Amino acid sequence: MPDFIAQLLPVLLVENLGLFAALLGAGACAGILAGLFGVGGGIVIVPALFTALTSFGYAPDLAMHIATGTSLATIIPTGLSSARAHYKRGSVDMEVLRLLAPSTAIFAFIGAFAASGLGGIFLTILFAIFAALIALLMLQGKKGVALVSAVPKGHGRHVLGGGIGLLSAMLGIGGGTMSVPTLAACGYKMTLAVGTGSALGLFIALPGALGFVMTGWGHEGLPPFSLGYVNMVAMAIIAPLSVVFAPLGAKFAHKLPELWLRRGFAVFLLLMAAKMAMKAL
Repeated sequence: MPDFIAQLLPVLLVENLGLFAALLGAGACAGILAGLFGVGGGIVIVPALFTALTSFGYAPDLAMHIATGTSLATIIPTGLSSARAHYKRGSVDMEVLRLLAPSTAIFAFIGAFAASGLGGIFLTILFAIFAALIALLMLQGKKGVALVSAVPKGHGRHVLGGGIGLLSAMLGIGGGTMSVPTLAACGYKMTLAVGTGSALGLFIALPGALGFVMTGWGHEGLPPFSLGYVNMVAMAIIAPLSVVFAPLGAKFAHKLPELWLRRGFAVFLLLMAAKMAMKAL
């Protein structure tokens, strides 16, 4: 058994059994949410990691950066599992992915650097406002509000993809929270928006996680086994379960009626927005 695992097991299994269980639960929930709603699971992972790290005595500012960076790294295998499951069901629009992926990836990398210079409260309130507005739009009418008929193919695609990548990386989420309602507002069916959003999350998580590795490299006071702001121990606990449970969420997504899925996602966004706003204020 490698030395670092031998050192880690007593801590996880004896002294912090509750935290270990919480991270396992976060991994399972992240996987189901990734498959069901096309989100990367960061909306669950970030709060779970933040709570775990602060309970170990890490400063909130440092804990938030580690939680965000680690969340993005964890979303890489989760998003891959979810995207693969949706692709097999024919719910990933490759043309939309081709239009949005380049600008999304570039601005996700930039977003990781931007997050290091902004306070956690600002980012939290920004997310809460955005999520609440999108949720309210999706609750309008039986099919929500389609603002346009398709994803723009000109310069607008760079604005759209860039905005999704920038905000998602700054908040440590895989992009589904941003991209799914955005694609729905572009007139796409919810199942197609969820599937394409899960694939787009890969172009957020990978460059975003790399950015957090770079910005946190050499930072003092990081937890053991960290690469910059990405903690490999937490990733090793959460990622396997999220990968296992993502196909289950994708299966549910294709069994639920369109209206239920749309309204369920909107309610989910409202609850998370309220929770994040209360935490910030």
